[in-house]
Amino acid sequence: MLIVNSVEKSYKTGGLFSKKTQKILKGVSFDCQRGESLGIIGESGSGKSTLGRLIVGIEKPEAGTVLFEQKNIADRSVRLGNISAVFQDYKSSINPFYTVEKAIMETLILQNKSRKEMQAKMDQLLIQVGLDTSYKTNYPHELSGGEVQRVCIARAIAAEPKCILFDEAISSLDVSVQTQVLDLLKELKQIYNISYIFITHDIQAAAYICDRVIIFRDGQIEETADVHQLRHVRSAYAKKLLGAIIPF
Repeated sequence: MLIVNSVEKSYKTGGLFSKKTQKILKGVSFDCQRGESLGIIGESGSGKSTLGRLIVGIEKPEAGTVLFEQKNIADRSVRLGNISAVFQDYKSSINPFYTVEKAIMETLILQNKSRKEMQAKMDQLLIQVGLDTSYKTNYPHELSGGEVQRVCIARAIAAEPKCILFDEAISSLDVSVQTQVLDLLKELKQIYNISYIFITHDIQAAAYICDRVIIFRDGQIEETADVHQLRHVRSAYAKKLLGAIIPF
């Protein structure tokens, strides 16, 4: 479904007029199948979030391609309604002047549904993410971090996408709330048969929710493994990274 083929990305370093560049992604290739939950794990600064921005079309690769169902993700019409994203900074993910209703309606209104259908869908989404429909009138500052992130998840699902990218989407939440959100994502994945790309430095979270993980290091794929085969990873770096949850 999603194919990342030999993508590369560099950024300028050393100031506005500098010609120096640093290569962040170095020939990255992988695929994500329909209904799969694919984890991309690695240490901070490894290039995971840059890769995420390329996958959702926020940035373009300087080499290589990102294809969704054989079409280039650079085309906005390919992304629209097919790929959603939930990011780490939930505080800035929703316009502070928007109510929960308006934030979700912003997505629903693109689907040419009647007002009655949109309201019904919104109520359904809120209930599915564990929020009462009375939350529709609340503003972001009136919600806890976990509640705001649930609204972000509801909004992402409202687009009825085939794939959702989560970029460190639970790392800012309390540990108890993280587990609740992960369980919620598992339930929603079963309901909607959505593919997840789960970018995180939290190996335990990735092992809990993902079918397969890509171990990322210095802008490259170090190793790929099925979650049930993590104890059989080969590289020394992968063993070191996974050592916190798996005794080798």
